[in-house]
Amino acid sequence: MKKLIAIVCLLAVSFVQAQVKQPNYEVSGDLVKATYYYEDGKIHKQGFFKDKLVTGTWTEFDKKGNKLAIAHYDMGKKIGTWFQWKGNLLRQINFENNIIVSVSTWKEDTKLAVK
Repeated sequence: MKKLIAIVCLLAVSFVQAQVKQPNYEVSGDLVKATYYYEDGKIHKQGFFKDKLVTGTWTEFDKKGNKLAIAHYDMGKKIGTWFQWKGNLLRQINFENNIIVSVSTWKEDTKLAVK
């Protein structure tokens, strides 16, 4: 729990320092959709909060609009399969009960066998 609070605080500080355009918050039922922006107004991160906890799918983009990460949360806990892109690498991270259970990394030139 302490690690989660520290990460949220670091993210909040980075958002405050890096942003000129203010975040946008839209209420949708019992969720709040949050959109954070780069200085030039392009979308940086987008996702949902419920009861002030990250929940649902969060997506992060680079300044060109390419996806950097897709993450899933359930009331502040990391769940399911996350994806992170960096250059020609794709990393798949699987979470159960807020704990990493497996990590797979693929390069662009990885060949897959299909039956």
